[in-house]
Amino acid sequence: MPADYRLAIVPASDTGAVELALWNLLGARPVEMLAWESFGKGWVTDVVEQLRLTDVVRREADYGQLPDLAAVDCDRDVVFTWNGTTSGVKLPDGDWIAAERAGLTLCDATSAAFAMALPWEKLDVVTWSWQKVLGGEAAHGMLALSPRAVERLESYRPPWPLPKIFRLTKKGALDEAVFKGATINTPSMLCVADILDALAWAEEIGGLPVLIARSEENLETVAAWVAASDWAAFLAEDPLARSSTSICLKIVDPWFLEKAPAERATVTKEMVRLLADEAVAYDIGAYRSAPPGLRLWGGATVEAADMAALLPWLDWSYAAVKSA
Repeated sequence: MPADYRLAIVPASDTGAVELALWNLLGARPVEMLAWESFGKGWVTDVVEQLRLTDVVRREADYGQLPDLAAVDCDRDVVFTWNGTTSGVKLPDGDWIAAERAGLTLCDATSAAFAMALPWEKLDVVTWSWQKVLGGEAAHGMLALSPRAVERLESYRPPWPLPKIFRLTKKGALDEAVFKGATINTPSMLCVADILDALAWAEEIGGLPVLIARSEENLETVAAWVAASDWAAFLAEDPLARSSTSICLKIVDPWFLEKAPAERATVTKEMVRLLADEAVAYDIGAYRSAPPGLRLWGGATVEAADMAALLPWLDWSYAAVKSA
């Protein structure tokens, strides 16, 4: 993170951090909302239905795809996820973000931070949680603000009420205490100790480059298996946009595709049950609003050897369900 960015611990995990940004910063300029999975679509709902902003351009894409990034107008405020946690589709880079822009870029990076290279000079607001790549508790979020975002906070007052838990300013100026460790609400000290241990581990093994490499090795391991599979494929269609943390798979076997949607969901749920019964993997079903499939966590705390050990079990579970 650049030295002149400001960082705060905020309540309610990444969700709280994103909400703080939306409710404090939006409304000063027209907005573009990018969404290609459930969490991004949730931010669209907040901006359109809760904040009720009217000058909003929505650029949305189906699961497995990205919206047209070349069409984004960065003179508007732009809100987006870096990594689509429920679709396995990430942004390949920040080249589409104009270096000279009038708007702010608000980036939900919760399953990207510490596992993917972020172009900080293109990001005015970055949020994440302790939970994802570092494996800490989910209750607390992180909010990073560029000098441009701080200037917006101090020069613009939104027309809606801000509850205490959302306030980042006092008397029109940045509330410095929040960005110097005086949290808006008191975090668990056990959670703090846990995330400090995680950060110490990350530094000990080589820092950010090694964390990124570990996550990418997990994706490479799955990719080699997918290339040889006759029934599984990546949900993300573009290889450059495939997430290395939330690795989402779809089933492409004609036997599966001929089934009705409810039957497809039953197949994947049965696979997940079989794997859990064997104590092989837990909670690897696709997100509830995503197409039926599997979602593997490939963050930096996961060993590539363990990912490789899982993959034959996926073949076993699919074959077992198919032959039942």
